[in-house]
Amino acid sequence: MHEPGFLDRFDRLVAFDAETTGKRAPDVGFIRKQPLGWRAPGLVIEVGFVELRRDGDGWSKGETWRTLVNPDAPIDPAAIKIHGIRPADLKGAPRFTAILPQLREFVGEAPIVAHAYRNERDFLDYEFARAKAIAWGESAYTDDRFVCTQRLYAQLFPGASTSLTAVCDRLALDASVRDDRHGALLDAEMTADALILLEHMLKHGTAAAPRSWTFGD
Repeated sequence: MHEPGFLDRFDRLVAFDAETTGKRAPDVGFIRKQPLGWRAPGLVIEVGFVELRRDGDGWSKGETWRTLVNPDAPIDPAAIKIHGIRPADLKGAPRFTAILPQLREFVGEAPIVAHAYRNERDFLDYEFARAKAIAWGESAYTDDRFVCTQRLYAQLFPGASTSLTAVCDRLALDASVRDDRHGALLDAEMTADALILLEHMLKHGTAAAPRSWTFGD
């Protein structure tokens, strides 16, 4: 349960989303049972980050970062229908190991805002371990680093659908572009916009957006 002002001690947040091959991150037990020499397939094929900076009583969006990632693994056709990213699009993309330094630098010490955060956390944990940045079973970022917009929305709207599209619809955020395809940066932008409004509602008990807030550039 989030209390009003639970983010007041922070000056910077980072919203995050990943697109994947369509496979879920296997549990540690499965990984440890694999034979010597087994190579863990990549899962993440795109990451998107949006910076949120303190702006008076609320937040404004700052820098963004997005990159494709070569997973060295096939992409499920069902996943391609969702995000539109095909194997040919990833041929020249960096591998996760190569983007790790920039990822860590962009996140810094900021809390990470994610929708249905456990999914995003699990993918980060898997890819960090696959890159040998952490051991299997360790966390890239601890749970207390994450702010889950799905949980915050469920707190404010009990019983309502909590998909990112449903959240955007309820908050009057234009998510129509997601009708054609998802994208890591697009979803991170939507997550950031949702966080700004949800925190405002938690503090002030109103669904009205601050008049100074605009959702364009």
